[in-house]
Amino acid sequence: QVQLVESGGGLVQAGGSLRLSCAASGRTFSSYVMGWFRQAPGKERECVGVISSSGRSTYYVDSAQGRFTISRDNAKNTVYLQMNSLKPEDTAVYYCAAKPGNWVGCSISEYDYWGQGTQVTVSS
Repeated sequence: QVQLVESGGGLVQAGGSLRLSCAASGRTFSSYVMGWFRQAPGKERECVGVISSSGRSTYYVDSAQGRFTISRDNAKNTVYLQMNSLKPEDTAVYYCAAKPGNWVGCSISEYDYWGQGTQVTVSS
């Protein structure tokens, strides 16, 4: 069982940056692939990026590539999402999620544990 709590969301102007954190409970955090997802009003939840259990591998969707960076600190049971050059279209509730195994994938159905989400609003 893994419990996830996101933090770090807020209001930022276009072009600005935010760093989201996701703190996990449990002693097996280092065995989970961690993903960041987002859901904008009226839209389906979508993947932003994923990091392997070791942190050595990452994957980003095209809209995040080059602007967002996922990292993790297994000693602190925390995964991060650094977001730079933010755009109004990045406005959404951001969620972290965990899944066991090694496959760095973006399929929502593969993720067993989810946080409650944190709101990110980017003003133009």
